Amino acid sequence: MRRSLLSYNYTEHSTVELAQQWDQLDQLGMRMQHNLEQQIQARNQSGVSEDALKEFSMMFKHFDKDKSGRLNHQEFKSCLRALGYDFPMMEEGQPDPEFENILDIVDPNRDSYVSLQEYMAFMISKETENVQNSEEIENAFRAITAADRPYVTKEELYANLTKEIADYCVARMKPYVDPKSERPITAALDYIEFTRTLFQN
Repeated sequence: MRRSLLSYNYTEHSTVELAQQWDQLDQLGMRMQHNLEQQIQARNQSGVSEDALKEFSMMFKHFDKDKSGRLNHQEFKSCLRALGYDFPMMEEGQPDPEFENILDIVDPNRDSYVSLQEYMAFMISKETENVQNSEEIENAFRAITAADRPYVTKEELYANLTKEIADYCVARMKPYVDPKSERPITAALDYIEFTRTLFQN
């Protein structure tokens, strides 16, 4: 007697359960992509009032003393302080980890300047940010990896994200280092460190 393909019991899960789990995974992936787009592109100005945008622009112009259209790192830090960022007072020449994390976002190449466009993109992204921590994004990355790994590969990123976002992730994710051997794993990228840096409050 011929049996239906769906009647073979190679799994304890029903097709309905599997379909529901796949749907949940698909929705999680969509949320991850949406949140990454919001953070990375910082183009969605919904929720940012006109007054806030004017304040951002006014503060930038105030600290742009030479009217060059860009701020050096010290001017940028002073600007953020004026906007309410509470950086600790550091000795001259001593690195400020919190500020360095912000520079990783707005000036990853460390060209010593922050343009008006980079500054506005950063401020808008913070205003529209709706992710309180990196856990949901970590879970979404974990869902697209094989065998629930703590790292992701380039192939997995390009297979599950848009090219623009995958390019961004690949360019900024650090190689994953095996905690046991303390050696990088070939083609492995550390999505946990990446998301915690990207979505740091």
